[in-house]
Amino acid sequence: MPVVEVPLEKWTGKIREVTLGGNGRKRVVVGGEATLPFLHFEGSIPNRPAIAIEVDDCQPAWSPHLTAAWGDVVADPVGWAKKAVEYGADIIALYLKSADPDEQNSSAAETTKVVDKVLSAVDVPLIIYGPGVAEKDNEVLVAAADAARGQRVALGNCEEKNHRTIAAACIASNHIAIARTPIDINLAKQLNILISEVGLSPNSILMDPTTGALGYGIEYSYSIMDRIRLAALSGDAMVAMPMICTVGEESWRQKEAIVTSGVPDSWGEHEQRSLLWEEITAVALINSGAGILVLRHPKTVELAKATIDKLMAR
Repeated sequence: MPVVEVPLEKWTGKIREVTLGGNGRKRVVVGGEATLPFLHFEGSIPNRPAIAIEVDDCQPAWSPHLTAAWGDVVADPVGWAKKAVEYGADIIALYLKSADPDEQNSSAAETTKVVDKVLSAVDVPLIIYGPGVAEKDNEVLVAAADAARGQRVALGNCEEKNHRTIAAACIASNHIAIARTPIDINLAKQLNILISEVGLSPNSILMDPTTGALGYGIEYSYSIMDRIRLAALSGDAMVAMPMICTVGEESWRQKEAIVTSGVPDSWGEHEQRSLLWEEITAVALINSGAGILVLRHPKTVELAKATIDKLMAR
């Protein structure tokens, strides 16, 4: 039979590599792809997607069975971070939620103590998220950046309204900015340009294009991430940064993961349903080009890692 030659795309661009950690801490490198996700026959894919596990600095009000999966460590960010590493976290995503004015309104000094303790407790890289309130984000993230100087952590979120402050903190302490925008390729590109104009190297930027969960816009998220990857491979350097997706946060706030009663029988058993919501969202975003997934449930971590193993097998 005649041999059918597989047509190959010839891309002019590639995804930048971004390195987290170092200075005695384990390094995690993401990005570097010269082709679409997992098309090993078409181009180089030097680094596998990384798994970050969420750790909060105060006990979260999560679904009971999600909390039960972690046990008592959810009241102790240091113990939680250690347990997350045992479960296979490549990165710890530390959320400084206690700084939220509607929560404990913790000061920068208080949250920095937590950052110091977690940095001392684990040897994997950190992502540090503020509470999501602009003024407090600037306060606690700048302090955290200084405390983690030289540790090459990622700071989130760096948005249009605070990009100068966060980018400057990253420049001063050699960290990485997580550039978060609504789901739009043009907004994502514009924010990367603004951050670069402040002086932060493009090799110190992760893109968070924002994602929906299964049933809540994931197909649109997938298409935008696909367009970002196509533009980068076609030579657009301002969208050629690795992407990060907060899968756990998005999945576990949807009603299918929360509601336990008054729903059709066809929805199935609640615990299995909520877990599947995170797992399916994670697998979809791995295939859409995510370089880092931030997850919550240990079983999702296990499934995501097994999926990545298969996809990275040549």
